[in-house]
Amino acid sequence: MANITKKVSWSSRPDETGATGETTPLLNGSEQPRHSRQMSGEGAIFHIGRHGAGDLEEEMTTEEEFLRGRPKEIPHNEKLLSLKFESLDYDNIENQLFLDEERRMSYMGFRCLEISRWVICALIGFLTGLIACFIDIVVEQVAKVKYNVIKENIETFTEAGGLSISLILWAVLNCSFVIVGAILVAFFEPIAAGSGIPQIKCYLNGVKIPRVVRLKTLVVKVCGVICSVVGGLAVGKEGPMIHSGGVVAAGVSQGRSTSLKRDFKIFEYFRRDTEKRDFVSAGAAAGVSAAFGAPVGGVLFSLEEGASFWNQMLTWRIFFASMISTFTLNFVLSVYHKKPGELSNPGLINFGRFESDSLAYTFYEIPLFIAMGAIGGLLGALFNFLNYWLTIFRIRYVHRPCLQVMEATLVAAVTAAVSFTMIYFSNDCQPLAPDNTEVYQLQLFCADGEYNSMATAFFNTPEKSVTSLFHDQPGTYNPLTLGLFTLTYFFLACWTYGLAVSAGVFIPSLLIGAAWGRLCGILLASIFSSSSTWADPGKYALIGAAAQLGGIVRMTLSLTVILVEATGNVTYGLPIMLVLMTSKIVGDYFQEGLYDIHIKLQSVPFLHWEAPATSHWLTAREVMSSPVTCLNKIEKVGTIVDILSNTSTNHNGFPVVVQVMEGDVPAKLCGLILRSQLIVLLKHKVFVELARSRLTQRKLLLKDFRDAYPRFPPIQSIHVSQDERECMMDLTEFMNPTPYTVPQETSLPRVFKLFRALGLRHLVVVDDENRVVGLVSRKDLARYHLGKHGLEELHLAQT
Repeated sequence: MANITKKVSWSSRPDETGATGETTPLLNGSEQPRHSRQMSGEGAIFHIGRHGAGDLEEEMTTEEEFLRGRPKEIPHNEKLLSLKFESLDYDNIENQLFLDEERRMSYMGFRCLEISRWVICALIGFLTGLIACFIDIVVEQVAKVKYNVIKENIETFTEAGGLSISLILWAVLNCSFVIVGAILVAFFEPIAAGSGIPQIKCYLNGVKIPRVVRLKTLVVKVCGVICSVVGGLAVGKEGPMIHSGGVVAAGVSQGRSTSLKRDFKIFEYFRRDTEKRDFVSAGAAAGVSAAFGAPVGGVLFSLEEGASFWNQMLTWRIFFASMISTFTLNFVLSVYHKKPGELSNPGLINFGRFESDSLAYTFYEIPLFIAMGAIGGLLGALFNFLNYWLTIFRIRYVHRPCLQVMEATLVAAVTAAVSFTMIYFSNDCQPLAPDNTEVYQLQLFCADGEYNSMATAFFNTPEKSVTSLFHDQPGTYNPLTLGLFTLTYFFLACWTYGLAVSAGVFIPSLLIGAAWGRLCGILLASIFSSSSTWADPGKYALIGAAAQLGGIVRMTLSLTVILVEATGNVTYGLPIMLVLMTSKIVGDYFQEGLYDIHIKLQSVPFLHWEAPATSHWLTAREVMSSPVTCLNKIEKVGTIVDILSNTSTNHNGFPVVVQVMEGDVPAKLCGLILRSQLIVLLKHKVFVELARSRLTQRKLLLKDFRDAYPRFPPIQSIHVSQDERECMMDLTEFMNPTPYTVPQETSLPRVFKLFRALGLRHLVVVDDENRVVGLVSRKDLARYHLGKHGLEELHLAQT
């Protein structure tokens, strides 16, 4: 392996002298335990690398409890790959139980299952739409009260003097809301921080992120995003809707709530990772649809950002969920606005209608749009670069919940102070429009019948500010106002993303881009004052918004359709697509997208679409983990308990072989069994001796495995007596007899393609006589990536 930049030795492979590989420093500064080789009477057990528990939603382990008492600084290295994350079991386990159930199921049974899938998708769309309505209505009502109180206070003290009291009031109101939101996230559910899009991307990629689809996470997310937006932070409520939709889908599709300890005895067939992940992709699409009124964009988002496995029927069901979501939001908001049946509110963010006549563009403007895309890419790369180092700083120093709440409070206070200062010193006065009643306009030091233009941008919810930048008449803003607003809001948004609050980055990105885009339009109009082409800067605000958002998040296909659907005008499809492509190409030259950066900083073993370009010379033999812990078809219970209880080797998949050989001699493969299956078998005491003496009450069914999903009990909670340890367990009926295998000479890209496309968790490597020589898991593939110095191998850490 001379051509590879070795960041750390792959410590699961002892060298010829028996010494273990080089150890990797952990995130908490301690050293990684050395990988030891342990022998048992029944065969050899080896440490491949500590895997997290097999349960998606496990309770906190003793190791995590120990990490609570963290030092003041946590050393962090982004060249790490965490071993605590597990893969989803997307592959069907075609064991004897599965085949028996399939044989028993009638044609009508299969039809009922298909109907159930459509019903679940409808429920997902309906509930996601209701949550979006709840967030929208609460934010609107609370923000109205807040802004009216501050507005009256400012108007009172503008006459009498003492505007500092208004500043203090504004800061206190903002801080009080943000403190509530930050406490909910930092102390009750940290996974609810941010937009949740990186976590949902990881889940759809096939990674189990602990607690990401819990009911508690949803409650904290919804309450947190309301507090963040009302608290005046530079955030949006659209991003968290995608996470909320995913949580709703994960809950509804299982027909029970493990958090509330309620089982409704419905949808039991779907209690497995294969079905659950499909529904979560529908939930994410419904979230996009509710946020932007973009059902097609929602489907494309799930396709582009998430699911590795896709088929035609899944696409159709996801589109159905998205349509139900946007229709529910539309209908409920029409009733709320006392216009029942008038379906004119397709999403949480309504950009307003862009009329083709007033916003027509010409052929020679396209190069200008592309140039704006390049500017968006550069600004996006700068935003991501600053946020990257800020996140590193937070990981190292701002890791205690109390510090996280204090930082969020500080940002809220600074945001209020900066907003007030910008409005106070701005002398950009504009005449009041007769029909403009939605925005909270401040007169301040302007003459009667005029309002402060800077206040329209700052003294408002971000969604309303975006709409006003798109649609306000030419001359509404002067260039200095837009320039200062862009500069200050850029740094505020960058500082805000990554706080311990539930918040999205979509709307702040659109707002920054709309501001500098409108500024470009005004400057062009002043340069070419004779032409009517440059008359309306609104179209440049739209292009700038697309460029900025594309430069930060680097989405292309789905974002084009989302923006086209949100603006209600397909005329701008081509310019928006060109702008997003340009901003992505320019931005990728300097820095990765924001979501990819945060996934990497969490050390998640994320698998991209393709294997690294220069990895064809690597083979499965060099990538795999070996030797492997194997089990016999009929295995001693004591051996199984010892293997599962071994905390140094927390494996999740075990090849089943004809006979475990002594020493390192590989044995012939005849199946694969999972840790979760073995735990259920031990729990129900499925032993050969008990079956012979007819002490077992009934034969084990797939229902028993589904009832235990997803929180399989830990092995420590299962009592096995000394006599039972001597019993034997027949794994033939429960193992997957046809696991996917590859020859040991298979190249890394071929292994990667098979693993990624089929959503595998384990891939067995065999020799030419079908004997097990190794096992490929997600970490084995994710640790190779293309860096500046060629193919690099990432560190492996336990945290």
